[in-house]
Amino acid sequence: MTGNGKKILIVLAIAIVVALFFAFDLQRYLTLAELKARQEAFQDFYTANRALTLGAYFLLYVIVTALSLPGAAVMTLAGGALFGFLPALVVVSFASTIGATLAFLVSRFLLRDWVQSKFKKRLKALNAGIEKDGGFYLFTLRLVPIFPFFVINLAMGLTPMRTRTYYWVSQVGMLAGTAVYVNAGTQLGQIETLGGILSPQLLLSFALLGIFPLLARKGVDIMQKRRSLKDFPKPEKFDYNTVVLGAGSAGLVSAYIAAAVKAKVALVEKDKMGGDCLNTGCVPSKALIRTAKMLAYGRRAQEFGLQKTKTDFDFAEVMERVQAVIKKVEPHDSVERYTGLGVECIKGEARITSPYTVQVGERTLTSRSIIVATGAEPFVPPIPGLDQVDYLTSDNLWQLRQLPKRLVVLGGGPIGCEMTQAFARFGAQVTQVEMGPRLMSREDADVADFVRERFEAEGVRVLTEHAAREVQVNGGEKILVCEHGGERVELPFDALLVAVGRRARTTGFGLEELGVHVSDRGTIDTDPFLRTNFPNIFCAGDVAGPYQFTHTAAHQAWYAAVNALFGDFKKFRADYSVIPWCTFTDPEVARVGLNEAEAREEEIEHEVTRFELAELDRAIAEGEDHGWIKVITPPGKDKILGVTIVGTHAGDLLAEYVLAMKHGLGLNKILGTIHPYPTLAEANKMAAGEWKKAHVPEKLLVWIEKYHAWRRG
Repeated sequence: MTGNGKKILIVLAIAIVVALFFAFDLQRYLTLAELKARQEAFQDFYTANRALTLGAYFLLYVIVTALSLPGAAVMTLAGGALFGFLPALVVVSFASTIGATLAFLVSRFLLRDWVQSKFKKRLKALNAGIEKDGGFYLFTLRLVPIFPFFVINLAMGLTPMRTRTYYWVSQVGMLAGTAVYVNAGTQLGQIETLGGILSPQLLLSFALLGIFPLLARKGVDIMQKRRSLKDFPKPEKFDYNTVVLGAGSAGLVSAYIAAAVKAKVALVEKDKMGGDCLNTGCVPSKALIRTAKMLAYGRRAQEFGLQKTKTDFDFAEVMERVQAVIKKVEPHDSVERYTGLGVECIKGEARITSPYTVQVGERTLTSRSIIVATGAEPFVPPIPGLDQVDYLTSDNLWQLRQLPKRLVVLGGGPIGCEMTQAFARFGAQVTQVEMGPRLMSREDADVADFVRERFEAEGVRVLTEHAAREVQVNGGEKILVCEHGGERVELPFDALLVAVGRRARTTGFGLEELGVHVSDRGTIDTDPFLRTNFPNIFCAGDVAGPYQFTHTAAHQAWYAAVNALFGDFKKFRADYSVIPWCTFTDPEVARVGLNEAEAREEEIEHEVTRFELAELDRAIAEGEDHGWIKVITPPGKDKILGVTIVGTHAGDLLAEYVLAMKHGLGLNKILGTIHPYPTLAEANKMAAGEWKKAHVPEKLLVWIEKYHAWRRG
């Protein structure tokens, strides 16, 4: 018989057994009422036929759990009532584990290959986690019954977990819970009168059923914590409740929250307060982009009915303005402000020497928890000859005071695109080099094409599918050598900006010596509560990933700080369900949730609603009538799965969709909301209107038309 034939046979057999179970109403025998009604008869039969009763009970329990039929909990109580604590515990423990393993194997045989093939990409991280820590993960699920056991049986069968591991972990993990239920059953079996229901012993037994999951979860946390920290002496007293490493977005917010709840917190920063965002990232880049946009508007003067104008500028003065903007924002992130908030700010290089201690110079700080918020730095690929030139990155770009005549930008991501357009608008001859087939690879192809067309219209030379191979210096001429379609391409330059991405700062402050795990993507490996493999060391921001945005760093910081300070009582899982981002080109590109390409790749059924900004009155009036709003929804439903906006102020327009997705509001709610006229925000309502027009109930309208005709007589 073929593999598919065997699967069909097993499915039919299971279906027949389940159908018979419900057809003959057998579930009525697996209720507390039936247990009490037949308790005396069962007890008499058991007294006369102990081995037969135990064997039949064992077999029935295996069948019920293997087929995921309702009634296992009542059977456990019945076992305690009928057999007593120890015999019932032994029988139920082995029967439940064997039944669970059979369900696990059936799920694996019938579905695993299909599920793993269809969802291979999405299951990659899960499979890796199961192979690494699957036994412990299963143990916590068994000990802390967050999900019904039958769900665990079926779901685990779809993973790479070994059957032997599944069996023994289930046997051990379910033992404590089984004991609680069996004990409750023994008390239930002693009820002789209605008043017995209120006996202290029975009430205590059932109270244990309710609080057991909480106690078990706490026990798992304690066990995991002790296992991780057993090699490190715990100080008798601590200097701080938490020590934060890094004063960027994540570090500042973590320290702020800790101080706000009156914890004693130290914030250690080796360089400048504010981190990359203030000093080399978001703030300076947006200041530069703003000036470049003013120049672009000047060149478009005739579009607005003005005389053709020419704007003179000094690039050094432009860069000084950028520094002035940084200084204006600086007080928000300053030592003075945070000291006033109650944070002890320490300047110096920190080194984590144990899960409880941080060394800063000659000083040792002891702390109950540590939050690592060390950020990221530009990734510089190992291109031969690159070290021969003073290449630029997003870190040192702001030291420029002379505009490069010929600038090569290596990288087609957000930073590369933003700086490409800005420098081109200042008058540099910019060549943008991208190894992939298009710019902005995370966005839809129409978005990338639109941005490329805009760049080329502004004089940028965009070279996609060009791989940087070497940097040469010949007689003072600097050349980037690329490969395209097997051909050599030489690109002379005066300045080279390397903008191919950023990598987390995970080395140089003791994590590797301590044994903190690093993920495959190069970030520090954290659990959903932002804990590392040491439960009192937390991470937030770029160093933790998976998103490298200032706003996600601040978002994570709340979870890291609260869990670090109050995790012994209540922990919160970091929520990544709705993450927006924006690339500040002109026009801007903003997105939240799925785009078209991802929906297709993940085989998610979807519809696309598109509204062109060329139809928006305010955009027309401002001369910004280009771009669009694209909304992804399930077929026939107004639930928002994702939005991409291309256009002026796209990042601001996106906020309404972020709110809607976060709180489960659909397009109908946006359509029913008054938006002021004329504003760009009206575009969101117009997009909702486009969806509504595409879902007009045509059949109903036919009857409504007939109704109106009837009313006219």
